Amino acid sequence: MPKMKSHRGAAKRFKITGSGKVMKNHSFRSHILEKKSAKRKRQLRHGETLSDSDVKRVKRMLPYG
Repeated sequence: MPKMKSHRGAAKRFKITGSGKVMKNHSFRSHILEKKSAKRKRQLRHGETLSDSDVKRVKRMLPYG
């Protein structure tokens, strides 16, 4: 049986922590930044945990998850 391949799109977007949670980056950070406040942009820098409803789908795409 060959190795399982990870979904490359998901592998670039999500990271699994040591405790098994799935982390993702915030959206709305790529362009049209002039009208967004400095506080809002600063808070978007940090990642956040994925919602429980999506975790199962993402972990299925990542065999190491």
